[in-house]
Amino acid sequence: MITVGIDVGSITTKAAVVKDGQLLADMVMSTGYNAEDAGEKVFEKIIAELGITAAVVDRIISTGYGRKSVAIADKSITEITCHAAGAHYLNPAVRSIIDIGGQDSKAIVADENGGVQDFAMNDKCAAGTGRFLEVMARALEVDIDDFGEVSLKADTPAKISSLCTVFAESEVITLIAKGECRENIIAGIHAAIAARVAAMAGRIGLAAPVMMTGGVAKNKGVVSALENKLEQAIEVSPKTQVTGAIGAALIASSQA
Repeated sequence: MITVGIDVGSITTKAAVVKDGQLLADMVMSTGYNAEDAGEKVFEKIIAELGITAAVVDRIISTGYGRKSVAIADKSITEITCHAAGAHYLNPAVRSIIDIGGQDSKAIVADENGGVQDFAMNDKCAAGTGRFLEVMARALEVDIDDFGEVSLKADTPAKISSLCTVFAESEVITLIAKGECRENIIAGIHAAIAARVAAMAGRIGLAAPVMMTGGVAKNKGVVSALENKLEQAIEVSPKTQVTGAIGAALIASSQA
């Protein structure tokens, strides 16, 4: 049995192909303007890469911010359920997941089977998400991919009091004008994100081990700041951006 999970996020669209419960391939591409097109394009691209046709795919499940826009999907499922299932596949010992994506952040507590026991979510604004970091990177003229490494060189993280994207950007500009170094500013940004996510996670009570998923998990500075705030180790998903797509494909396999 071959199943596909398609995770349409605000910044990137991901796909995963599972055969008989085992991951065959995964892929990440930019979502762009049209979420429906992105879902279909990533599907066509990944099956072409595997040398198979759509006819041999038994079931497709979509997830993520744009899950309702994927017309080729047989069903859409919330990314909370899919991230829990994907994390369980990658490490069955994991009991909690922190997912920070392009537009929202989530904390999830999972059971021994990868099912969702509880969750908390911030989807009201871009505070502390990938979009937020992109705006901060532009203000500081630092490549977003270098943010993590740069922040680890800080000696005294700057104080960022607001996580509203507009107000935080204004704070960053003020800090630049005062001569604060980029390393300290970025470390301060990461500390502010960690404080917000830890507060959200505190509402449900994370159980160890904890895995971090989503694109922001590739940022070592955010991971380090979260570990300090939560006072526990965090395992970074080996498939940070595609954990949700993997979960969707696995759920598709169990439901087909």
